[in-house]
Amino acid sequence: MIAKGSGYIRIFDTTLRDGEQSPGVSLTFDDKVEIAKQLALLGVDSIEAGFPASSYGEKKVVKEIVRQKLDTEIIALSRCNRKDIEAAIEADVPAIHVFIPTSPVQMKYAVNMTPEEVVAAAVDSIEYVKKHGLVCEFSPMDATRTQPAFLKKICQAAEKAGMDRLNVPDTVGIMIPRTMGKLIEDLTKVVKTTISVHCHDDFGMAVANSLAAVEAGATQVHSTINGLGERAGNASLEEVVMSLHMLYKLKTRVNTRLLYSTSRMVSALTGLQVQANKAIVGENAFAHESGIHTRGVTVKPLTFEPIKPETVGRTRKLVAGKLAGTRGIKAELGEIGIHPSDEQLKEIVQRVKDLGDKGKMVTDADLLALTSAVMGEVISEEKIVDLCDLAVMTGIKVIPTASVRLVLDGQEYSAAETGVGPVDAVLKAIQKLTNNLEQIRLKEYRLEAITGGSNAVAEVVIKVEDEKGNIVSARAAREDIVMASVDAMINGINKCLIKNRKLGKKE
Repeated sequence: MIAKGSGYIRIFDTTLRDGEQSPGVSLTFDDKVEIAKQLALLGVDSIEAGFPASSYGEKKVVKEIVRQKLDTEIIALSRCNRKDIEAAIEADVPAIHVFIPTSPVQMKYAVNMTPEEVVAAAVDSIEYVKKHGLVCEFSPMDATRTQPAFLKKICQAAEKAGMDRLNVPDTVGIMIPRTMGKLIEDLTKVVKTTISVHCHDDFGMAVANSLAAVEAGATQVHSTINGLGERAGNASLEEVVMSLHMLYKLKTRVNTRLLYSTSRMVSALTGLQVQANKAIVGENAFAHESGIHTRGVTVKPLTFEPIKPETVGRTRKLVAGKLAGTRGIKAELGEIGIHPSDEQLKEIVQRVKDLGDKGKMVTDADLLALTSAVMGEVISEEKIVDLCDLAVMTGIKVIPTASVRLVLDGQEYSAAETGVGPVDAVLKAIQKLTNNLEQIRLKEYRLEAITGGSNAVAEVVIKVEDEKGNIVSARAAREDIVMASVDAMINGINKCLIKNRKLGKKE
């Protein structure tokens, strides 16, 4: 049995809720609104915008996402208690997803409730949501470890209470496709409500289990962009959607041509890089090494490509060495909506060539980091501070020392400083000189190696703060960590000075 009815599968996106629970991810208010807008453009049926009861800020951002009037259902998560439900109602959502543990281990240790109390709480919560005229989706949490008889009992009680959709969570990712299919098949015999699945990827089976559920009659799938989520993550939206479209010939609302750009946006805002060999959106998903594969795809793409790259917003890549051309780089950046000026493009190409000349193959991640840095730099004509020369000395028995020569407002100055390391020393020396213009201090410093290896491009992101408390961000990317740090610091100081001087003129 596959997809009852018209063969249409709802896509329920939980990137903003379960996805944000990925270790190390913390999205800002603006990040969440921006992602919600992109998900609506992508065409998902439901966006789980957050858990309003968890904090004031969470309720506020969910309410703002609702206020955007996006062309999709906005749903909020709630435990099966009235306090949580009230918080969701106050966020103005049209739909609420209520959940309660139903497995023996979670009923005992997560909520300390008897099976009877769990059923009563679920029924009361669903009835309360429906009393307020809202759509209600119900999840028996840890359904795949719940006693089959009890699972059927609570699902039937939830349906009688008025739930609109039943979601079946594989909370700890312990199912295999065969057992997942059997579970959903059994549930379709006891409830008539739309059945959904929420699969975790602890054993790498979230997508396979989701598809098995669809084969058995589920008509909605919970998923996240890039497979984000608790622990090993959730079912990857892009993999689920493309499998439904191409392998099962089923329909969704998703505009697959926006999958890649959406993936990149979420990756950038969460700070979690997509693995290079990830299906659909990974850097290597449509890249071919030279040899038989390259020859095949140039003559007949179907030879080695089951999906046309354009279908998911990608282009084919033939990896053939370190040579970089202006047209190629411009096209690659244009593919993801980045359009540098001619001057910026010239600088980007030069930096790419510099890396290539040093024996490094420039990856997409390297190119994006270099581009982001170049496009964020202050143009030469506006610079108040510029670097003339730099020397750094460090060693086992040597105190790290840096001497810098800068041009400040057209005048040349020099300074030297020591530090705990070469980066610390050079940034102190720069601040020592620029303090003559204005007191600007380094507030935050973050370093990230874009790709592996000792020749990795280093991306430095900094925040500087002036005397008035104004904060400015800047970034730089080079294979030399010290130079990347210097570029970012000088760029941040320039931005701060230019901003203050423009404000001064207005006053």
